Amino acid sequence: MLAGRTFIYHAGGQLQTEVRPSMQVKDVMTSPCITCTQDQPLQRAAQMMAKLDYGSIPIDDGDRLVGMLTDRDIVTRGLAASPDLSRLKAGDLMSDKVLYCREDDDCTTVARNMGEMQVRRLPVVDADKRLKGMVSLGDLTQAKAPQMTGEALDEIVD
Repeated sequence: MLAGRTFIYHAGGQLQTEVRPSMQVKDVMTSPCITCTQDQPLQRAAQMMAKLDYGSIPIDDGDRLVGMLTDRDIVTRGLAASPDLSRLKAGDLMSDKVLYCREDDDCTTVARNMGEMQVRRLPVVDADKRLKGMVSLGDLTQAKAPQMTGEALDEIVD
């Protein structure tokens, strides 16, 4: 069931109440999303991230989310540990403890959680944990939750 918000407004001299359903993540997420596999060369994953201006990319196994690779992973676990990155695969450096949200989650709740976790983007999965897309704070502003998105961004920046 969708969470709803009650709005009270003045229309033609009378107060009226209207319940509006909150938007779900699936209504604003980017889908499909660009992914890498665990065995993809790290250089190729980094090139994709650079070309698309992404700071992170989901790592999948078929349609299952198995990890995330970030630009920080490449620098701190890759370059800092080994000057020769040519033999490394995306799966060698990915984080396998992935934060995600579900496609039927409420946008306002997800924006709040993103602020608490200090992340700007999350992978989106369905009830069977199949990767469905990505959602960003920018996407969530489309959900008419700009206050929550602004608060989330404030928490990330602080």
